[in-house]
Amino acid sequence: MLAPALAERLTLLLNHVLASEAVATERLQPHRGATLQLTLERWPALLPPPPVLSWRITPAGLLQWNGAEGLAPTPEGAAQLHVTVDASNPALMVAKALGGEPPAVQIEGDAALAGEVNWLLQNLRWDVAADLERLFGPQVAGVLHPLGRMLGQGLRTALQGLSSLGESLRTRRG
Repeated sequence: MLAPALAERLTLLLNHVLASEAVATERLQPHRGATLQLTLERWPALLPPPPVLSWRITPAGLLQWNGAEGLAPTPEGAAQLHVTVDASNPALMVAKALGGEPPAVQIEGDAALAGEVNWLLQNLRWDVAADLERLFGPQVAGVLHPLGRMLGQGLRTALQGLSSLGESLRTRRG
């Protein structure tokens, strides 16, 4: 029940970032109707299993979530592009993403669409400062953005430390 709500919010965020740069939607428009599938690989067994996310590219160059049917794995060949992300440490992955560091991904499928998605992953960033300024005005945004950046950096450092500790404990047991 939570997965569809998260998928819808993720779609809104992705479309917000895509729409903020005209070149991003222009690059996706020729691929309208194509389906992208995102798989989170090596997800920790202690967490509920993640959904397989699937989107269709709209004529406007945005993403339309394929809905509840997109939460089940699609038959082989149904998606024109498969993007796989190593999610063995989801908290660290999210912290890095919030810091502007794109995750390591494996892209398979249509070569032209793969090239465009790779370009988007390398060049597109969420302009958090601009969004904060629109919401709260320049004075409040000027305080919130650096504070958020410092908190994000601290969280990222803490999660990297925990990840290193977890790896060392795993190697000792194995």
